[in-house]
Amino acid sequence: MLDKEIVRSNPGLLEQALKNRNADPAILAGLEKLDAKWRELKAEGDSLRAERNRLGLEIAAAAKEKRDISGLKKKGEEIAKKLEKVGEKEQKFEEERRQVMMRIPNIPHSSVPVGKDSHSNLEIRRWGTPKKKSTDVEAHHDLGTRLGVIDFERGAKLGGHRFTVMSGWAARLERALISFMLALHTSRGYKEFYVPYMVKTEILEGTGQLPKFAEELYQATDGLWLIPTAEVPLTNLHREEVLEESELPLKYCAFTPCFRREAGAYGKDIKGLIRQHQFDKVELVKFSLPEDSYKELEGMVQDAETVLRQLELPYRVVELCTGDLGFSSAKTYDLEVWIPSQDTYREISSCSNCEAFQARRANIRVRRQKGMEFVHTLNGSGVAVGRALISVVENHQESGGIRIPRALQPHMGTDWIDTK
Repeated sequence: MLDKEIVRSNPGLLEQALKNRNADPAILAGLEKLDAKWRELKAEGDSLRAERNRLGLEIAAAAKEKRDISGLKKKGEEIAKKLEKVGEKEQKFEEERRQVMMRIPNIPHSSVPVGKDSHSNLEIRRWGTPKKKSTDVEAHHDLGTRLGVIDFERGAKLGGHRFTVMSGWAARLERALISFMLALHTSRGYKEFYVPYMVKTEILEGTGQLPKFAEELYQATDGLWLIPTAEVPLTNLHREEVLEESELPLKYCAFTPCFRREAGAYGKDIKGLIRQHQFDKVELVKFSLPEDSYKELEGMVQDAETVLRQLELPYRVVELCTGDLGFSSAKTYDLEVWIPSQDTYREISSCSNCEAFQARRANIRVRRQKGMEFVHTLNGSGVAVGRALISVVENHQESGGIRIPRALQPHMGTDWIDTK
């Protein structure tokens, strides 16, 4: 959530930021009216409360002097009735304003390139040279189906479209990748967590998935929601808490399955494991002092890159433009790994600095000498496990099998998968 003072003091900046994000700035007109009405009612309420306090002192003094206070008490009752009505209206407009504010995306950092969509994203660097193309490999979905270790038909029987069953070496490879990633990140200073896979509505509001993206999520009948990423529970671990300056930065990681409806995504990436309703991911989250958060973002990107380098997978780092940023992000880097069967790079990690946007929604602050301040929160994939599996299977295919990268061998228990 944005600071209300930005709306009041610099609406032009916010309007331009929304235009750069391809968001409708018309929402600001309604917000300004709600805010103006709320401030008007608050001023009226404050005036009534001050009058009530003065009257209370006057009643106390009159009672002490044993003067008649019936008239003063009647006046106090009238003020109380007015205050109740004003208070109800004040709360109504404050809630309406909050609901509008919850739907306004974060302001992009000044360094983010302005652009309409992914075509304006900026490639920062590449690592590794793709050695395999679609003509050189058997696509993971064809290979897995042929060997009976990736079963899309049974996945559809159990859960429907975009659900998959894996067995044998494919299931073991998924588990090995998770173990490898967690071991790597914890060795680099991240604290590992096991978190709930279902959370309350306010938890998703805290990280920005609700209310705007409800159609992308799965909701249970008791009001809980399946998490779309471990970012949600990890970031909210410190909801309504005050952190100490000396604690920061905090670096957390967790493996979880992720659940997404992928509404509007049908027809895209329909083959294989690229886009599933349920998929595994190792997530990275940081809590940072504001002045350090962009340094921490660069460090997070390097942590995700280390996964791909140790898996010996060619990739590139891309800075997203304003029109391609996620709702809560002020700046994002995507890591895109080479997928030979598609002759292209595909996103496998997205690392974002949300600045104070999520912390303000979840009320996560840090105690400093100059007073309380909202922390900056960061999140990134470290990395998406299913896409890592695809990349290993396709990039490391050799005649008759798949070579397991050295760093993964202790977790896989072998250096070779026979595919004959």
